[in-house]
Amino acid sequence: MRILGIETSCDETAVAVWDDQKGLLSNIVASQAEHSEFGGVVPELASRAHLRKIIPLLARSLSEAGVEPEELDGVAVTYGPGLIGSIMVGLSVAKALALGLGLPLIGVHHIEAHIFSSLLQDPEVPLPLMTLVASGGHTELVLVEEWGCYRVLGRTRDDAAGEAFDKVAKMLGLGYPGGPEIERTALGGDPEAVNFPRPLPPGWDFSFSGLKTAVLYYLEEHPDARVPDVA
Repeated sequence: MRILGIETSCDETAVAVWDDQKGLLSNIVASQAEHSEFGGVVPELASRAHLRKIIPLLARSLSEAGVEPEELDGVAVTYGPGLIGSIMVGLSVAKALALGLGLPLIGVHHIEAHIFSSLLQDPEVPLPLMTLVASGGHTELVLVEEWGCYRVLGRTRDDAAGEAFDKVAKMLGLGYPGGPEIERTALGGDPEAVNFPRPLPPGWDFSFSGLKTAVLYYLEEHPDARVPDVA
């Protein structure tokens, strides 16, 4: 069985072909540099970039996989959560392909896909398991009782971890996305130089807005602070 996968939930356009016997045949991902100057994803720019890129990526993914459209057995596509304008691009292409080729259309939940990605490394992951989902828009601690049966034990009360990284990176004059930039910059800093609050309130939830605000106030009070130390 060969499945074509399409992902456009945020600022990356991705098209892949999966074979249940051979595994991943192709995985083409296009990131969007358009958002760097804004320090975060601009929804309108994201959807327009998906429109430009998805058809060329589709052709390239099929070519790299050595698969003709008629050889596919299904089309899988992210249906949410995410930026609605971006999601609509992927959904429209996936629906058109499925209808034109007479294939089943498989809707994929964005967060569930994050959880299932662990199976790519180890298909025999024992259950139940605890998983931390940390992305640009979501930070959740999820108990997987069995595949398809989940219980959210904790989540962020405000900003997601990825969003906090992006906003702090912008404060520090670093690039986008913020996570890799902060990680790289922090390697040259003193971990004992600055004491910021931990984003863990009582219970299982997270809170990153206080950490973000603490960085802002610290930079206002210490304009000459070393960026690597703050990172």
